[in-house]
This record gives sequence, C-alpha cells and structure tokens, in this order.
Amino acid sequence: MKFKPSRSFALKKLENFIENNLSQYSKLRNFDFGPEKRSNISCISPYVTHGILTEVEIIKKVLKKSLFVKNEKFIQEILWRIYWKGWLELRPNVWTDYLLELKKAKEEFKDNKEYLNAIEGNTNIECFNEWVKELKKYNYLHNHTRMWFASIWIFTLNLPWQLGAEFFIKHLLDGDAASNTLGWRWVAGIQTHGKHYLASEWNIKKFSNNRFNEIKLNENALPKISRNTYSAIIKDFNNPKKIEDKNLIIFENNLSFELTDFKDQKFKKIYLISNKNENREIKLSEKIMNFKIGLIEDQKNQLKEKSIDCEIIDISEIKKIDNCYYLYPCVGENLDYLNSQGMNSLEFLYRNFDRNSWKYCDKGFFNFKKYIPKIIKEFF
Repeated sequence: MKFKPSRSFALKKLENFIENNLSQYSKLRNFDFGPEKRSNISCISPYVTHGILTEVEIIKKVLKKSLFVKNEKFIQEILWRIYWKGWLELRPNVWTDYLLELKKAKEEFKDNKEYLNAIEGNTNIECFNEWVKELKKYNYLHNHTRMWFASIWIFTLNLPWQLGAEFFIKHLLDGDAASNTLGWRWVAGIQTHGKHYLASEWNIKKFSNNRFNEIKLNENALPKISRNTYSAIIKDFNNPKKIEDKNLIIFENNLSFELTDFKDQKFKKIYLISNKNENREIKLSEKIMNFKIGLIEDQKNQLKEKSIDCEIIDISEIKKIDNCYYLYPCVGENLDYLNSQGMNSLEFLYRNFDRNSWKYCDKGFFNFKKYIPKIIKEFF
C-alpha cells in the first residue's frame, strides 16, 4: 500500500479502482483484508483531503463509468467528508472546544500507563496492537478498522476520545479537523447524543477475514456524555461578484489549482502555504509532514509547467502578502492560525461544490443524504 505525494499517482490510483474494483465496492467495502490487500476500497482519501483529487472530479469519472444508482454507496462515501466539513463549518466551536479538552487530557494522561501502552501498541488486545503498528507504518487504516479502533480506545481501554483523535490526526495521511474529530465524537456517542458505536468480537472477526483471535472487549459500555450542545450558526459562503487582479493564497486542502472554480482567473501570483509543526496545536508525525510538503511541491511544479507565477512560503510569512484572496482553508489548524494573527477580515474564495453542499449540513447525514441526487443533478 503506497501513497506518493503526486497528483499523477493519485489519478492512476483512482482510475485503476474505477476500472477494476468499483463494481464490487458496495459488496466488499466493509472488509479489511489487511494493508496489502486493499483492492476492495479506493484508498484515495489522502488525496481528497488535500484537494489533489476533488469530489467533483471523482464523481464525474464514476458516472462516466456507470449510472448513479449502481454506485450510489461509493458516491455517498465520497460526500461524507463534504458533509462533515459543512457540519463543522456551521458549528466551529466544536473544534475549538475539542482543542481545549485535548489540552486538558494531555496534561492529565501524560504519564498514564494505559495511554502510553496504547499509543505503542502494547495492550492485551492483539488486533488493536496490530492496528497501531499498521497506522504508524502505512499512515492509513481501513474505515471500518478506524471505527473498531476508536471503540476499543474509548470503551475497552477507557481512554479519552480526544487523545485518540489526536493520535489519528498525528499519523493519518487523510487526517482533517472535521472528519477526524466528528468521527471520534460519533463513536463516543456525543455526536448523536446517546448513540455510540460498540465494536464486537464477532464483527471484527467477520470483517477482518478472521485474522485475529481472542478479542475480549467491553461490548456493554454506555455512551459517553457531554454537557456541550451546539446549534448551527447562520454563515454565508459567498464569493465576490467580480474577482479582481490580486494575489491568491492556497492552503494544504486545495492543492490542485487547475481543478478549482477559479482556474481561469488571472492572479498576480499564487502563494502555496506550508504550515509547520511549530504553528500547529497538534504536532504531526514526520511522515505526515513530509507527505504534505511533497504535495505542495508537486502543485508548485504543475503551476510552473503552466507558466503560472507561484511560490511556497511558510504560514508565518502570510501577513507580508497583501492585496490577496484566500482559498478557504476550512475550520482547522490553518484557519486557527489566521485568527490567532488577528486576520479576521479576509477575502475568502469558496469552492462552488462546498457552497452548494454545505447548506444541507445543518442536520444529520441521513437528512443530507436525501439531497445528494439534487446536488449531483446541479453539477453533473
């Protein structure tokens, strides 16, 4: 299982999956056959997270292959990340509160033996230990395995979900504030209050193809409780009626300028932003940082090939750039940095697909799902 920081590699990965494995996706998607046997899933999420592949591009290729009804499940999975981001955009305090809770948990558990054993894969649960090793080696886990992992962390090992979410985002190539934080909240039972996800021995054995034995879990745990409640805020995601001749700032979530809604606009210069660990609340592993750096370099090379003036700068230099637009970075570390510097009156440019989808993210995913055919119809 390889992930190269390259758009050309990402495209080949996507096209190979669509051509050879998409037809079996609905039937086999929940099975984790091991890190070297991933043909039943696409493994493109690291590229979607960074905008190397866009949801619009992926869905277009899927619909070109076959009808929507035949691939509805795969398209829904592609749109989960859009939904999570939209949900968090309307409730940004969930992310802010998470970081505060994480800081408190880190201090409380910094010398906790169970926590230290968990992040080293030294528990008495074989499958969990293997997943820790797999995560650190490949920086990827099957989605079903992520659910099992989070459930074991929270309900069997009795560790704070906030620390587990941090562990994931440190090591996952596709980690982002929305899908990671909200996914862990969902497993814990505080995303949908009172509804949690409990991993079970039979489920792990079945969907891991009986690769593990002696899986003793707490299968009767109650959901976690949070006193915090969050209501959706009213937020506009409007683009300027006329885009002027200015500089453009691009963050790590939009690293394919040639696919954006603004690719035909003429900007004075494009600045690609590198956000190092010293400016992040959650410090990423060296491999994750190198992957991000590689993707930024790849985007720079693509822009240079098109004779577009561009430069990579550190996020700490961003205040030196004036007269510019910002491709919206979404709730998370990059937006946090802008806010921490008092940069609160910026001209953001929003992807049209996000703008159109996020207006349906004020409730749960099952409500959002009803609008997927409408979203698809408007764009394809």
